Amino acid sequence: MTAPSQTSARTRDPIYSRGRWPLLAQPATLVVYLGAVVALAIAVIVVLARQTPLVVPDLVMFAALTGCGAVCIEATRRLGMPAGVSRDLLSAWWLPAAFLLPPLYAVLAPIPLQILLQLRVRATVVYRRVFSAAAIGLAAGAASAVFHRWVHDPDELYGGSGGPIAVAAACAVLFTVLNTALIAVAAHAADPEGRWGEVLWDRERVLLDAVELCLGVVVAVVCGLNLALLLLVLPPVVLLQRSLLHAQLQAAARTDPKTGLLNAAAWQREADTEIIRAQRTGVPLALVLVDIDHFKRVNDTYGHLVGDQVLIQVATTLRSQLREYDVVGRFGGEEFVVLLPGADVTEARRVAERLRRRVGRMAVSAEQAMVTVTVSAGVAIMNVHGEDLIELLAAADLALYRAKELGRDRICLPAVPVAPPPRRADGATGAIP
Repeated sequence: MTAPSQTSARTRDPIYSRGRWPLLAQPATLVVYLGAVVALAIAVIVVLARQTPLVVPDLVMFAALTGCGAVCIEATRRLGMPAGVSRDLLSAWWLPAAFLLPPLYAVLAPIPLQILLQLRVRATVVYRRVFSAAAIGLAAGAASAVFHRWVHDPDELYGGSGGPIAVAAACAVLFTVLNTALIAVAAHAADPEGRWGEVLWDRERVLLDAVELCLGVVVAVVCGLNLALLLLVLPPVVLLQRSLLHAQLQAAARTDPKTGLLNAAAWQREADTEIIRAQRTGVPLALVLVDIDHFKRVNDTYGHLVGDQVLIQVATTLRSQLREYDVVGRFGGEEFVVLLPGADVTEARRVAERLRRRVGRMAVSAEQAMVTVTVSAGVAIMNVHGEDLIELLAAADLALYRAKELGRDRICLPAVPVAPPPRRADGATGAIP
């Protein structure tokens, strides 16, 4: 399951940014979209509730699947949940409800588990939890309706016939596509400048989606055979859930939560590795220290939310202009640091100049203005300005300070001190023959 992004949006009114209704601080298109999705989910629940008779076996199965989801949440509660777009395996319990029970239960299934996540794992703004429950419920309800349209008797799913299982797999794919689409639209409404690829699929997300779909279908088959078999399925699902969250938390510990770049500690570890490799192989290596000019002025003039958007946009711009194996991180405040393996002084200056130009062309929308910024950068070359990471950082910092003194919005290299000429035996200076 994909949880909605925690992307910040610019503040419409400072009252709302500190008040009890943070939803009203979001862009109008996002507010309208979230309201429409939640209203649609409520309308679907009302309509299905009038059409669906309450049957004791259905209620028992729904309670059992919800209980298994609650056990998964409680078993992983101590691990916590990373901020931002996070993944879990709770769809292993929603998909069986969609296949084995009427569509009403599929729409209702996310509600108690989202409440439990809010109360027991990670408290976030309520509208995000409400939207998550609505988006997942609508996706699961649509998958359930399509499944029951083609498979009239759910008993066929666990009878061993290939047709119903294929339909269940197709409906599981439909659930994932709809859920991802609903959340992607919300993320794009929150940040219209963001790239769709950041909230849609990449290779890792496709792999996780495939695991979730297979797991949901398997649990549905097992649950249909005998409800008591859930006791055998629950432990491996809990283990997979813990492994997935642990991997996400490890990744979150390496990244800066605001920009998504490596944090200072993780960047230093990776930079040390690259420097050791460069020293061993003799290939060139460069370090670029980038600082946003007059960033405090942006915060003072437009507010910290706009300042955060500037940081995010600068980070995105840097990442888009670098190679996959370049090491880029947030060094603190408004400073970013880039390690360029294989880059000599000419290549390093060229890359730094490209970054400077690209950042200078970007714009972030504020309440009644478009905010633009510039950056200054200091460049240091290994074996020219320093032999290890500490020396390179110190040299790049000096170069950055020089760029600031010369007027900002420029690239500088550190001044390399020239050794005095050797003194001859007769006291004169000059080359010794």
